[in-house]
Amino acid sequence: MPAYNAAKTLEDTFRAIPQGYFDEIVVVDDHSRDDTTELARRLNLKAIRHPHNVGYGGNQKTCYMEALRDGADIVIMLHPDGQYDPAIIPEMIQPIREGRADMVLGSRMAIPGGATRGGMPWWKRVANRFLTTCENLAMGRQFTECHTGYRAYSRRFLETVPFLRNANGFVFDTEVIFQAVQFELPVVEVPIQTRYFADASSVNFRTSVVYGLGTLWTAARFLLHRWGLVKSEKFRR
Repeated sequence: MPAYNAAKTLEDTFRAIPQGYFDEIVVVDDHSRDDTTELARRLNLKAIRHPHNVGYGGNQKTCYMEALRDGADIVIMLHPDGQYDPAIIPEMIQPIREGRADMVLGSRMAIPGGATRGGMPWWKRVANRFLTTCENLAMGRQFTECHTGYRAYSRRFLETVPFLRNANGFVFDTEVIFQAVQFELPVVEVPIQTRYFADASSVNFRTSVVYGLGTLWTAARFLLHRWGLVKSEKFRR
């Protein structure tokens, strides 16, 4: 769980995780201003607090390194803000267990109208569709959504993809998908529903614009690397 100011929603999210589908829950607190770390420890979760705020991508790097260090075979990224339903975890990990995928994306766009019913703002839906279309064109894929924060990874994926070279900001998520394609690791989408509410974390318009531009730049760097024009360490073993 990459966490930032998640004290209001962390416990409810944790309680909703199906029993029997996890060996360990790691909460990485990216220098929150509330008592996220203290709450995680009271819940007997493994809690790590960053001494400085490093960003969403940097938080994930700590999450995955800790999971690998602890011997995880499957790693699920679940936001502690309650936006994504923990009950879908069995469906998220099944493709990896069956050997059909090394990366699973929980897609809010796979079910027609699902994002709208979940309360996703219209401008986010439009931006999501536009950016996903651009990414699919660059990757030669047909993903229904490339901007979900609900993901599962195999150990092989995290040991193959050089995710530590990725950005510390939100574009980290985009880079990981392009890396999956570059390293020919199978990706499966699972339909999910999400919900937007007052205590759920949400990026503002300015941050979304920066993220969108970063996504387009990642697509460009991916193509330049594949065409042999400008090599990128993010797409090289």
